[in-house]
Amino acid sequence: MRDILITDVSLRDGIQCILATRVRTEDMLPIIEVLDKCGFWSLEVWGGATFDVCLRYLKEDPWERLRKFKDRAKNTKLEMLLRGQNIVGYRHYPDDVVEAFVKKAYDNGIEVFRIFDALNDVRNMKKAIQVAKKLSAIVKGVLSYTISPVHTVEYYLGIARQLVDMGIDIISIKDQAGLLSPKMAYDLVSTLRSEFPHYPIHLHTQTTADLAEMAQLKGIEAGADMIDTVFYSLSGQTAHPPGETMIYVLREFGYKVSVDEKLYQKAGDMFREVRKKYAKYDVLPPYPDVGVLSHQVPGGMITNFISQLKEQGMEDKLSEVLEEVKRVREDLGYPPLVTPTSQIVGSQAFLNVLHGERYKVVTKETKDYVKGLYGKPPAPIKEEIIKKILGEEETIYHIRPADLLEPELDKLRQEAIKAGARNEEDILSYALFPLVAKEFFEWREKFERGEALPPQLEEDIKEEKKESIPVEFVITVHGEQYHVQIAGRGEPTPEGKTFFIRLDGQLEEVLVKPLREIESVGIPYGDIPAGGEVKPKRPKPVGIGDITSPISGKVVNIKVSKGQKVKEGDVLFVVEAMKMENEIHSPIDGTVEEILVSVGEVINPDEVVIRIKPAL
Repeated sequence: MRDILITDVSLRDGIQCILATRVRTEDMLPIIEVLDKCGFWSLEVWGGATFDVCLRYLKEDPWERLRKFKDRAKNTKLEMLLRGQNIVGYRHYPDDVVEAFVKKAYDNGIEVFRIFDALNDVRNMKKAIQVAKKLSAIVKGVLSYTISPVHTVEYYLGIARQLVDMGIDIISIKDQAGLLSPKMAYDLVSTLRSEFPHYPIHLHTQTTADLAEMAQLKGIEAGADMIDTVFYSLSGQTAHPPGETMIYVLREFGYKVSVDEKLYQKAGDMFREVRKKYAKYDVLPPYPDVGVLSHQVPGGMITNFISQLKEQGMEDKLSEVLEEVKRVREDLGYPPLVTPTSQIVGSQAFLNVLHGERYKVVTKETKDYVKGLYGKPPAPIKEEIIKKILGEEETIYHIRPADLLEPELDKLRQEAIKAGARNEEDILSYALFPLVAKEFFEWREKFERGEALPPQLEEDIKEEKKESIPVEFVITVHGEQYHVQIAGRGEPTPEGKTFFIRLDGQLEEVLVKPLREIESVGIPYGDIPAGGEVKPKRPKPVGIGDITSPISGKVVNIKVSKGQKVKEGDVLFVVEAMKMENEIHSPIDGTVEEILVSVGEVINPDEVVIRIKPAL
């Protein structure tokens, strides 16, 4: 009777796949107490998107969440997913940040590090592995699974050899998009078992195309020792196999599984009620996505794609963007679609469709990827693609990307403290996500002074005040008809409230100056008092020096100042959209006359962000 060990991933990957990671800590604490008594090998509860979402949306300290989990998990090891040199972010961080983060994660309760790199470039995993091993933590070295002409069993065997040489404890297969078929699971695990007879083999699969349970069973038959599951009320769709079912099946086949399935089901029963609270994020269809076998976009990315396309008014373009994802992925050497390469490929595909021309606008991350700053692509990038994306003069790097980065933690320390950081964990949060962490620190100060509401209370108040209002309609003025779509709400200003509408398909910003407001859900009949002049927040472009953004998003960096001379191609500002940073370049030589935005503001296309006076 061979032992099969199980890691439950419900409170990290499960909520990330199904509920956009928006589940609050307080709703998970009673559940982790039950999971801790079930007999799992480990509980994966941290890493991935949880760090970003805690700060950005939930206004929670991710480090505090980890400590609360550790306080309640007395019997079970806590595990995290670490993106190698990307840590839990979307860019490469210097070695000093990686080292400090791994140490603090260990100090706060993480005993198992599942470390991967989106390109399977082991150079990007080396530092995190070294630090974790020095701390006596357990390290799972990950093979990020995908399908392409270059991703063969022999390819993965070569990656595993390098990871074993680095001192990992467990070989982990990570099937983030649900692509691993039963046959490939059997072939891959068999080969790894033959080459590494004394190493535990761990299998992580997702149920996007409904292959996962079959793949796990065949992988175990071939020699896998460990699998990942979730409790039943978070299983299926783009998540993971239900652990209760897998335990039943494995025992039928004669395997030993030391997990209390009744307690596991109790945790699932508890989460059924929790899931109802997050219904607005529970948007996936109730059937498998067999299309993933073609486009390979992982579940968490699909849900983000849908919401981001809606934000840009392009929800009808999803199928077109998914087709373009396939083409961009091939262009870029078949990277596995997992953070951050999934965002790089997805954002670039979106921009290609948006502009109707491939690589007319290229994100900073796409350029950095092609330059080798994310690591070595699995397959060579074609010369014509390199020239199209980089031009003729860009340098391509072939060394370990982090060797190009200067230490930055000490440089950021005072900056982080000035922004509101109170301890080393806060400083690390700032190092990873400067703007997001600063906003969180500011909110925390206001909340402690009683000047801000918890996000969940704000949401509840909004729900109570929610009214049925038209978001798409036709208005008739003096016999002329106009098709109006409400696209979104902008930032409030002293002059009034801004909204973004599509007027006969054209995106416009409108400013509403309230003269009379009501709290009731209905809108009363009667005359509306005449209003004053409405002045837009930012003007529309009219000349070549009126610089706009091609995409809606948040301004995260302004690279120029008023009066500064710029040349054609210089970076003017950076917009964050779809988790990627998009550099906006000057189309002309000239002098910066006016800057109409601040860092942190949300902008939309067709509005002037910077004005440049053309050079004579």
